[in-house]
This record gives sequence, structure tokens and C-alpha cells, in this order.
Amino acid sequence: MSDQATIPREDPLARIMSALRDARVGLAIGLVLLALLFHTEVETAVRTWYVSTAYNHCFMVIPIAAYLVWDRRPALLGLTAAPIPYVALLALPLSAVWLVAERLGIMEGRQLVFISMVQVLFLALLGWRLWWAVLGPLLYLYFLVPFGEFLTPKLQDITALFIRHGIDVLGIPAYIDGYIIEIAEGTFFVAEACAGLRFLIASIAFGVLYALLMYRSPVRRTAFILISIIVPIIANGFRALGIVWLGHLLGSAEAAAADHILYGWIFFSLVILMLILIGLPFRQDEQPEPVNAFPMTPSPGAARQGLIAGLAVAVAAAIGPMAVLGLNRAAAAPLAASKPLDLSPACQSAGTPTTPSGGVSGSTLVQRVNCGGDLLDIRVDVFSPRSTAAPINAERRRLSRHPDADDTTETAVTDQGNDPARVWRLVRSNLPTFISATGMWIEGEPAMPGLSTRLHMAQTSVTGASAAPVLVTIIPVVDWARVDQREKRELENRMTVFLRSHPEIGDQVRAIAQSAR
Repeated sequence: MSDQATIPREDPLARIMSALRDARVGLAIGLVLLALLFHTEVETAVRTWYVSTAYNHCFMVIPIAAYLVWDRRPALLGLTAAPIPYVALLALPLSAVWLVAERLGIMEGRQLVFISMVQVLFLALLGWRLWWAVLGPLLYLYFLVPFGEFLTPKLQDITALFIRHGIDVLGIPAYIDGYIIEIAEGTFFVAEACAGLRFLIASIAFGVLYALLMYRSPVRRTAFILISIIVPIIANGFRALGIVWLGHLLGSAEAAAADHILYGWIFFSLVILMLILIGLPFRQDEQPEPVNAFPMTPSPGAARQGLIAGLAVAVAAAIGPMAVLGLNRAAAAPLAASKPLDLSPACQSAGTPTTPSGGVSGSTLVQRVNCGGDLLDIRVDVFSPRSTAAPINAERRRLSRHPDADDTTETAVTDQGNDPARVWRLVRSNLPTFISATGMWIEGEPAMPGLSTRLHMAQTSVTGASAAPVLVTIIPVVDWARVDQREKRELENRMTVFLRSHPEIGDQVRAIAQSAR
């Protein structure tokens, strides 16, 4: 038997575990403590992965990152963990950013900070050389954050613009009003689901994976990632235009849109195939990952340094959550309960007001009124004067949308002079149809959802407010499963008339807010 045959080959898994030998305990403790500190961010992210089709792929991110580490095992030969405890100081500014995101009610910001905390933990535990060797897989973990919903309106604009120019080229007569496209064969609506966000996010995740596996050059990797962003946006425009064109050919908009979900999956498969074909001619996967030319010698105190580093990162990361605990403890509940609104003589009470359980506000009252034959449920939620925007926006979203509805849109209700109303938003959903109106009063004044409102409430959550925030939600009492498009438009018109006809609601809500300060 030859000498070569007697030399044992190193197990690739053993090679990876050897590199992590002095970091394993500190890494495990640090990850567990971070998960406990930021459990709300983790739970919210996992819930979003499950509920939203745009983020179902997030369940595969951790296995993919683990495979990418495995794929780089030749580059780990000779490397070992060299913990750097002082790197934990990087968690201090991140903790401050997390606190700002928490006060502003931006969950995506909190989740991005959490992943950044994890990156700091790995750097502190692995040391610069080993961390750099697995940087690609570690950065891939950012795809765990369900990020990008804010892009939906812009993607809808791009899709609608693509359809507008496309039907001009195809010579299809059409009337276009915003996201509504009317042709002789029927009406199409560029809804949120048609914006292509789910395909864009999944395409970018695939593009980054493909770039890390197939290329070695940073330039080629960057170029392919950019292509994976541009191609699905353009392709989604062609998909939406194709549905309108198909409706024109079939003579029925409903027939063309009936299988739009199937079209979507076919479209996504074609986009991925297109990206693969674009990238194959420039592949570099036949070139092995560079092998480390300067082996490292494990430090005798590395395991102890790793434990200190893991604990130090967790302690620094805990400053933000501990500050929030103190602020929330100081946020007292409203001192006065909300009371029914007086809408007489136009509206009469149609039942005894109730105080439902399960809400997040300090005081809630629901009253049913009859306004000219229309039954309306009016819900008034009074929040803590030191509340942030997060619970109000979450409750507003929960109450104003049907739990099973899709394609939700919002518009501001205008007064008779066509000036934007300062409070009311009409919310419409499809599948099933659902209509509601919501209004917010912050410190007794009408307010719209937005960054300025978030900033103001972040400030008052620390300094206190002159009046309690109030959320009013108005929902027609109808059998939504039986409401057709004509009835929906009539309901919208009657809701708009109702909101314009009752400016006294603002005065009464202001009084409730003042009494609950």
C-alpha cells in the first residue's frame, strides 16, 4: 500500500468545526441571548414569511447560508477563530439605531439592526480573517428580513406606466386613470399583488446566491446582482401588459385575469431561467476558491476571549431594549374612557355601545348607528399619551382591512372644495370586497400616517403629550361576500358623503383626547 493511501483525508465538516473551535461556546451564548432580547423581531419576521407569499423564500435563507459556508470550506483551511472582544463596542451605535427605529414604529428597521447585531457577534467571535472568509454567507442572512414593502407603490407606478405605453404601441383603445385600465373588453386594476414585489425580492435573493456560487470576481458578482434587480421589473411590466392584451384578444378582461396567479408562477420561472442563461457565459465556478496561504495558530486563551466577546455583544445590544422597558413603564394608560359619538339628528343609535377585548389601546368603544338606512360600526380607540406610532398603525391596519382581503388601496377623502381632508382615509380591499374609513388624531389634531407623524410620536413617547392619540374606524355593516362592484361603488359614495357631512366628529374626538391626557 502506498504512503499516499495511508494518509487520512480531513473531513470537510471537521475542518469547519476546527476553525470555529474557540468560538463555539461564545457564539452559541451570544445567539441565544440576542434571540431572547429581540424575540419580537424574530417572531414578527417568521410570521411574515408564513403569511406573505413575497417572503416565503426566507425559510430557505439559513440553509442556503450554511451551504455557502460549506462551499467555501477550502478557503477555511488553516484559519481559526481569533475573538476580538472590543468589536462588541460596534453594538452600541446599533443599539441606539434600534431604539430610534422602535420609537418610530419601523419594524423592518428593528429587524435590520438585529441582523447587524448578529454580524457584529460573528466578527467579534471569529476575528477579521475568518469573518472575511465567510462574509458572503453572513451577508446573505440579511434576506431573513422581510424588507421592501415600501417599494410597492413605486412598482405599481412602473407597471401602470409600462401598460400605458404598451397598449399605445399595440393600438388597443383604453382609458387609464391611475392604476385603473379600462378597455372595451373590461377593466383591469394594477393592484399591489400586480406590482411584482414578490418576484423582485425572490429574484434578488436568487441573483445573490447565483453570483456567490458562479463568480469569483466582485465586478461580475455586482453586475449580475444588478441584472437580477432590473430584469424582473421589466419582465413584470411585460406580464401585466400581456394580461391586458390577452383580455383584448379573448374579448373578456375577467377571462384573461382569471388565472393571473398561474401566469405569475410561469412568469417567475421564466425570469429565473432568463437570469441563468444570461449568467452562464460568464461563469467562473470552475475556478476554486483561493486557499489560505498563511495558516493561523490557535491562541491558548481564544476560548475565554470568545466567551467574553459573546457576552459583551449581548450586553451592548441590551441597552436599547432596556431603555424601551423603562419608557413603556412610564407610559400610563388613558385616564378617561372613550364615550359614544353624538351624530344626531342624521344618525340614530342602533344598539348599546360595547367595549371589545383584544385591542391594544387603553380604551375602546364600538357603537352601531343607523344613518339614513346605512348601518355603520364606529370604533373609537384611545391610546396612551406616550404611545409610539407602532401600536396605532398596527391597530389601524388590522381594523381597516378584511383579514382575507387582497389588493388593498387607500385614498384621502376630499371635501367639497377638492382640498385634501386632514383626517379621513378611505380603505378599499378586494377578494372579498371590504370598505372602511379611518382617521387619527394626535394631540387633538387630525394627522395622516407618515414619517412626520412617526417622528412627532417618537418625541412625545419620551417627553409626554398634551392629549391622548385617538383612532376612529368606521365600517359599514353589510354582507361583504355578496357585495358586487356596483354596490361597492355606491357604498364608497355614501361613505364619502357621510364623512363630509359630519365635521363634528373631529370636535368630539378632540374632547375625548383632551380628557384622556
